[in-house]
Amino acid sequence: MSSSIVIADSSELVLKGLKTIIEEDNDVEVILTCNFIELKSAINSSEKFLLIIDYTSKGFSLDHILELKNNFPKLKIVAITPYTNAQTIVQAAQAGIESHLQKECSIKEIKTAIKATINGQKFFCDGIIHQMRNESINIEKVSFNSLKPEPIQLSERELQIIQFIAEGYTNSQIAAIVYLSNHTINTHRKNIMKKLGVNNTAGIVMYAVKSNIVSPNQFSFKKTDK
Repeated sequence: MSSSIVIADSSELVLKGLKTIIEEDNDVEVILTCNFIELKSAINSSEKFLLIIDYTSKGFSLDHILELKNNFPKLKIVAITPYTNAQTIVQAAQAGIESHLQKECSIKEIKTAIKATINGQKFFCDGIIHQMRNESINIEKVSFNSLKPEPIQLSERELQIIQFIAEGYTNSQIAAIVYLSNHTINTHRKNIMKKLGVNNTAGIVMYAVKSNIVSPNQFSFKKTDK
């Protein structure tokens, strides 16, 4: 058994329910995380672990799976999600998920999936297999962990605007500084968020800090607009 099992889900009920199921049969540390920041911190602090995640829940995504697999190649992942389409399941497998369950699965299937994944096997619950067959997809022919994270391509102007946004400048203030219209700045902001895979200013700020475009003590926290 792995020394730690990390569970990632935005639902407190799901987190505590899975924790109870796991601890019934195993003497193992179970770490609960409700967002990606907590998840990364938990994984960084554990030398050996299994991740159980609902990548469809608020605060998580398949892009996060790609990032984790890139940084931790030996990470083993079990996905437990609500009903989703077969193509998304294929994308999850390509992102690096070894096993996949639906949240409607039985406790027996959950325990079997966890054991199989820890032992280096892949497991898909009956509901997932039935769904794949209905959509004419053979899970045995899916190329697992075949997706690679593409580097984010940002122009010099976009990097400049990211810096201003992270420092708390509004769209109108940025427009005045770089001699562009508010509309153009807003377009740049939308393009930046799309490239970074974020949907708010906080996501841009986090990227700026992580990429050393700005440091936290630079923030003036001016009132921002959209």
